[in-house]
Amino acid sequence: MTPSAPDWLGIAQRLQALAQAGLAYAPNAFDAERYAEVQALSLQLMAGLTGEPVAQLQTLFAGETGYPTPKVDIRAVLFRGRDEILLVQEKLDGHRWSLPGGWADIGYTPFEVAVKEVREETGLTTEAVRLLALLDKKQHAHPPQPWYIYKAFVLCRQVGGSLQADTPETAGVRWVHRQELSTLALSTDRVTRAQLERLFAFAHEPDLPTWCD
Repeated sequence: MTPSAPDWLGIAQRLQALAQAGLAYAPNAFDAERYAEVQALSLQLMAGLTGEPVAQLQTLFAGETGYPTPKVDIRAVLFRGRDEILLVQEKLDGHRWSLPGGWADIGYTPFEVAVKEVREETGLTTEAVRLLALLDKKQHAHPPQPWYIYKAFVLCRQVGGSLQADTPETAGVRWVHRQELSTLALSTDRVTRAQLERLFAFAHEPDLPTWCD
């Protein structure tokens, strides 16, 4: 079988995204200089692939600070039977409970992000099955945030691995019974109890249509 050619444009776009994030959060001038160089190299690579002048690409990406678009938060949903769901404890939110997940990454599909986040935060290997819900965060009882956010909930199925008690982002992971939800301190910036309750409907009726605001 002939190996597929590298997605050079996708790689260039990924480098640009990493450089842009690095410039936004660079802790010192030395790191900022390196990120600026990565950004310049990514634009040269894009110019070679697209035929567009580097100067025009610089103008295009400078416009990324212009028109705002929603950020995308992707959460993975794993059921065990009909009345248990997999939750993790978020270190950045006082060990409160949430679904595995995080921001969508440039260069990854929504399903790939869900699978990656589950692996990184729980130790489980999964496959994505279907999109359960796509929600507008402002329509739900989340704490206020400066970003406008869409939330995608992706049903995943375990195919391997074992639960990992501690990761760089999470302090615990376990299967939680539906009746326990009212007793848990949830990371409501990431998921609400009402959302979890509604998601359980998919465990009982897998063919329900996607829930979308």
